[in-house]
Amino acid sequence: MPTRIGKTLLLCMIGGAFYCFLEVLWRGYTHWSMFLVAALVTLPLDQLNEHMSWDTPIWVQAFWGGLGITLTELSAGILLNRYLNLGVWDYSHLPFQFLGQICLSYSLLWIVMAGLGIILFDWLRWRLFGEEMPHYEWHWHSQRQLARH
Repeated sequence: MPTRIGKTLLLCMIGGAFYCFLEVLWRGYTHWSMFLVAALVTLPLDQLNEHMSWDTPIWVQAFWGGLGITLTELSAGILLNRYLNLGVWDYSHLPFQFLGQICLSYSLLWIVMAGLGIILFDWLRWRLFGEEMPHYEWHWHSQRQLARH
């Protein structure tokens, strides 16, 4: 059984590779820095997921994960695009953008991607590491909570 650090590193590598694959499908190319940013995003996303109970609706987990991804994208964009002038992305032509580094449409996409990432990591933890089999709630009150009343 891998150590906690080993699990985290493996999930970071999978998260980085998965994001780069999706970006190549979406834009036709990616940048090496996107692997690092996506792997970095994997850490808080996975930890957030690990600390929320199974009774937390998946859409709530996805919302918080998407917010975390958006904040990471802003930080990475300021460093990579504005400070280092790498020009990895520029949202300045899109509505509801901030500094050309984040925008509402991609923030909404990050919520969806966070939900998919949470599900992917849960299934990987189950299949690769023998952790609890994933099960999700979609409503504020789980069926177990309703059954108690």
